[in-house]
Amino acid sequence: MPDPIDLLLLPGLLCDAALWQAQITGLDGVARCHVADVAQDDSLAAMAARALASAPPRFALAGLSMGGYLAFELLRQAPERVTRLALLDTSARPDTPEQVRRRRALISLARSGLFKGVTPRLLPQLVHPDRLDGPVGQAVMAMAERVGRDAFLRQQAAILSRPDSRPDLPRLRLPTLVAVGEADQLTPPDLAEEIAAGIPGARLHRLPGCGHLPPMEAPEAVTGLLRDWLLS
Repeated sequence: MPDPIDLLLLPGLLCDAALWQAQITGLDGVARCHVADVAQDDSLAAMAARALASAPPRFALAGLSMGGYLAFELLRQAPERVTRLALLDTSARPDTPEQVRRRRALISLARSGLFKGVTPRLLPQLVHPDRLDGPVGQAVMAMAERVGRDAFLRQQAAILSRPDSRPDLPRLRLPTLVAVGEADQLTPPDLAEEIAAGIPGARLHRLPGCGHLPPMEAPEAVTGLLRDWLLS
C-alpha cells in the first residue's frame, strides 16, 4: 500500500474545516489532509504565506471558491511545492463591478453590527434550493457563525484585492481537476469551463443537483472525484 499523499485543503469564504470533513474522512488511507487557516489574514499573499509555512514540503492542493483564489496565489509563490491541483466552484477572474458592489454591501452590513444577517442573505446562493432548510443549510449557517465577523471582513478584503489569474492558467503544468455544481449561482459553470480550457490537460466535472458547496452537498461524489484525481 503506497504512503498517503499530503493534501492541503483551502476553505472558502465563511468556511472552516467542516467544509471538507466528509473528504477528510473518506480519503483516510489515501491522503493526509491538512486544512489551511484562512481566517487570520486580509490578503491572499498573507494567507498563502501562512499556509505554506505550515504545509508539508510538497503537497496536492484543493481549494473551493475563495480557496481557489488562494490556490492560484500559492502557485504564484511556491509552484515547485504543488504536485497536483483541484479547483472547485471558483473563478480565475477578478470581481465584476456588480460583484464588488454586492460584496461592499455585505461588508457594510457586517460592520454595522448586523453580521448575523449576512449568512441568511448568502445562503440561497451557497447551496441548492432543495437543501436550504435541511442539515446542509444548518451546517453552513453554523460554520459561518464559527468563522465570525472579523474573519469575514478580512476575507472579503482579500477577495476584493485579488489579481486576475487567467494569464497564469496556460503556465500550469500539473494534473488538474476542475469541478463545479451545476446550480452554482456565485461561480457558475461557465467560469469552471474557462479555467479547465485554460489549463493544459485539465479535467472538468459538473456536479448535478449542487450549488456552490459540493463537498457538503454531494460529499460522496466529491470524495470520489478527489480520490481518482489523487491516484491518477
